[in-house]
Amino acid sequence: MTTRQDDGRRSGDGGDGGDGSLIRPLRIVLADDERMVRTALRAILGAEADMEVVGEASTGAEAVPLIRALRPDIVLMDVRMPEIDGIRATEQVLAGMPEPPRVIVVTTFENDSYVYDALRAGASGFLLKRSGAQDLVQAVRLVARSDSLLFPAAVRRLAARHAGERAVADAARTLRARLSGRERAVLRLMTAGPTNAEIADRLGVGPATVKTHVAGVLAKLGVRDRTQAVIAAYECGFVRPG
Repeated sequence: MTTRQDDGRRSGDGGDGGDGSLIRPLRIVLADDERMVRTALRAILGAEADMEVVGEASTGAEAVPLIRALRPDIVLMDVRMPEIDGIRATEQVLAGMPEPPRVIVVTTFENDSYVYDALRAGASGFLLKRSGAQDLVQAVRLVARSDSLLFPAAVRRLAARHAGERAVADAARTLRARLSGRERAVLRLMTAGPTNAEIADRLGVGPATVKTHVAGVLAKLGVRDRTQAVIAAYECGFVRPG
């Protein structure tokens, strides 16, 4: 286990902050029971100027206290691990930290029900183990920015497949009543994965206005990011598959 301690959050942009101060790289923890996978991930991410791998864990039980101690920005979490799997580990991390990291679950099969359960538990996205180096790097940066969905088409397929069985009409009506008309429009657009700027273009408003509406959607749904908002929209039947 690697446990380099470093207080403070990181922005992930790298370089100069514009006022002469350096913007520190994204701090990342790897949790996977396969040493070779961790080694490969560390080599890829460690080569990027805006990323730093600060810790590794080989089980979910090992990962939870490590993440709490190191307070990384991003965690790459294997969905299937001994002792505590990635789903339970994600739940424990997100429930026990005031400023929890964003979790990307790493999996072999994108349609695995484990992946869907991990997203429901609070993971911000998922990544296939066979993904190339550039896809990995881009995924980490996208999740860190948090202004659009990671692999939106795949998230929609997962939600359509698994959430459809749980959709409840009453819940959809409750959601519609809770959100304003503009918030409902923003949520529908969010399911396709556009950025705030792209949503702004579609609605003819400014990006700052969209950012406010997105924040309102997340708060009213009681979720922490766009991925959970999309899952909630499908599960209550607000958005239908197809």
